Amino acid sequence: MKPAGEHRIHQLFEVSVWLKGAHALIECVGGILLYLVTTETIASWVNMFTQEELIEDPNDFIAGHLSRMAAGFSVASKEFYAFYLLSHGLIKLLLVIGLLRGKLWSYPASLMALGAFMAYQLYRYSYTHSPGLLVLTVFDAIVMWLIWQEWKTVRRHIAP
Repeated sequence: MKPAGEHRIHQLFEVSVWLKGAHALIECVGGILLYLVTTETIASWVNMFTQEELIEDPNDFIAGHLSRMAAGFSVASKEFYAFYLLSHGLIKLLLVIGLLRGKLWSYPASLMALGAFMAYQLYRYSYTHSPGLLVLTVFDAIVMWLIWQEWKTVRRHIAP
């Protein structure tokens, strides 16, 4: 029987891994959609969603920013983001499946992958200053800590 604290950490570990899995699926779907949709269609959708706001307030920061981004969204950018989302999502899905099945290889592999993703997110943050990247990085750090705790517990239980 697991001690109460260990059981609580295991529950948090499972929830965080399921959340990572859901996020990975969203990334995969987003990557596939980006491959399938043209840059013109993306620009058209953004213009459709921002048009009313820009008519009401031509200086609207968010709508204006989105509109400018869509206008400058190149095929090369689209393909990079599609590849990034799909590969990132597939790697995380593989790791999530391994973690949920308790595969020993998945614990250190997940720690290395999340560490690399966090480093890249911080690098991107240095250019974009996007608060979303910071939130994602903090969540990844929490998940890494939970994976580490779970891995220690698993190793302790399989050790003679």
